[in-house]
Amino acid sequence: MIRNTLRIAILAASVCAFAPLAQAQMKVGIIDMNRVFTEFYKTKDAEQKLNEQRAAAKKEFDERVESLKTRMEEINKINAEIEKPELSDDAKEAKLKDREEKVNEARNLDREVNEFKGTRERQLQEQFVRMRKDIIDDIMKIVNKQVSDSGYDLVLDKSGLSIGQIPVVVYSREDMDFSNKIIEVLNADAPKVKPTTAE
Repeated sequence: MIRNTLRIAILAASVCAFAPLAQAQMKVGIIDMNRVFTEFYKTKDAEQKLNEQRAAAKKEFDERVESLKTRMEEINKINAEIEKPELSDDAKEAKLKDREEKVNEARNLDREVNEFKGTRERQLQEQFVRMRKDIIDDIMKIVNKQVSDSGYDLVLDKSGLSIGQIPVVVYSREDMDFSNKIIEVLNADAPKVKPTTAE
């Protein structure tokens, strides 16, 4: 029993002695993926395109809503005219027929407005997901190359959060973070912004 206990103690001491050596050989890198994604010029371009398309969709949506409002105002006007006691039966019948047409138009417009809103929101969301995937693929190509070139054994994303909303990386030395290097490589082929000349 004593002999077995002694063997376990020797084995534990050996493991403890070699643990620092194993840790010293492991190369760990840190990256802020959120910052890399945000500062990548393609992300900014994609956001600008999406914002322009959202603005165009909103303009079209507002125009359709305005058309619907116009139809509703026309219906209210006809309703007021129908209530006039001096209106003849023939004129009243014509107004009722006109109102029915306007009501049908308003219903169709209301359906179109709702369908347009749902369809455009879905299209923009799908486009956003596709753009995001393409951008992340571009980022990961550069990250993976840097990992391979630098011989990292482990790379952690310091912008990541655990299920409990606690940072995955609680602390890391600044010299372990290679985010700047990745951002520099990603933006190396960014289009040059032409300086604006005052007239």
